[in-house]
Amino acid sequence: MLAQQYASIKRDLDEKGIVFSFSGYLSEGILYSLGEALREKMALEAADGPTIRRVFSVFVEQMQNIIRYSAEKMSGTAGRAVELSAGMVTIGMERGKVFIVCGNTVRNSEVPRLKERLDHLKSLDRDGIKTYYREQLREEPDDGSRGATLGLIEIARRASDPIDYDFDAMDAERSFFCLKVRV
Repeated sequence: MLAQQYASIKRDLDEKGIVFSFSGYLSEGILYSLGEALREKMALEAADGPTIRRVFSVFVEQMQNIIRYSAEKMSGTAGRAVELSAGMVTIGMERGKVFIVCGNTVRNSEVPRLKERLDHLKSLDRDGIKTYYREQLREEPDDGSRGATLGLIEIARRASDPIDYDFDAMDAERSFFCLKVRV
């Protein structure tokens, strides 16, 4: 029964083209380790250098967004201060392109502003994204920002198609946020 359950999960991932998947608590150390595994896997598959760099860059930006902004955190001390953020990432192939999907819990109060930023990015063409990026470099960061405005623009700059996103309300206070990027 155990093997059947997990074999079923594996088949489902394979059918969706997913070659890499992680769900759980993240830290900078886990980000580094997963990033190295991703880079090595792509090199073994003989992906070209520019594709590896774009995929890796989008992966890092999305994982950092989870680490910085997930509403599901665990903190304490284990000889030093520790904070872990919960989220998930899947990477796969779809119609000849690599896709990276990250998801995490966000506070419902953050949803309207995040939707506004993402909708704005989706409305821009390549030149518009470049112009917007240069404008944002000159602006002061938003209150409470830890770089996500530029991070989202970086993701959109490296995407080969417009970004996809969705929110699923979990309760009155939280939603599950999912961002999909094709490279």
